[in-house]
Amino acid sequence: MLWSRLRRGRSAPRLPLPGPCWHRRHTLRTERLLLYTPETMLDFLAAVAAASDPEAQRWLGWGVRNVVDAPAREELLRLRPGDTDALRASRTAGRLLAQPYEPRPGGEEMLIGVCLDDGRYAGATGLAPGTGEVGGWLAPHARGLGLGTELFRAAVVLGHAHLGLRTLRAGYEPANTASGRALANAGFVAADGPPRHTLPDGREIDARWLQHTTTAPPVRCPGAAPLPA
Repeated sequence: MLWSRLRRGRSAPRLPLPGPCWHRRHTLRTERLLLYTPETMLDFLAAVAAASDPEAQRWLGWGVRNVVDAPAREELLRLRPGDTDALRASRTAGRLLAQPYEPRPGGEEMLIGVCLDDGRYAGATGLAPGTGEVGGWLAPHARGLGLGTELFRAAVVLGHAHLGLRTLRAGYEPANTASGRALANAGFVAADGPPRHTLPDGREIDARWLQHTTTAPPVRCPGAAPLPA
């Protein structure tokens, strides 16, 4: 059954639907995902929680200070942002829902993904406008379903058709075959790049680089922030 509950509650904003962008707020839809700029700290922390498990951190290497601990992670990833009853029942969700999320000036553009079939938080993708570098991850329950391809296809649309970037880049560890396959299926092709990369936690890993380019005229939506000088 297609998820259709798009209201978070009487006192909470509607989940965004694809349409005009505004003030660094973007919304996209793929076959199985609704993706949008986080609107509340609940959205943002759910995105972080989706990548806070040991399997994801093996590849991302954020460090223990930057991940959500296991009990909170499990609670956040059980939530459906359109399920009013569940949000009201969760003290954590109610508190975070009341705190708006504001994109950091000069920071990356993030899209959080929600599964259209069951309404759960599925993961997120991020894009650095200054470098065109793309990243992304999926929550444990959303892995192995081909959603990584949809996630990176959305990043391609965000970069080319919303931010006006001609070239996007993405790096991954060769052993992370799932990421490499998802990027390739989203249209990324091999590119030059440094053979080694240092993760935020200080680990140095082997790296492969891919890129996605367009020859179409640059397009920037009204909600796009100015590109760094």
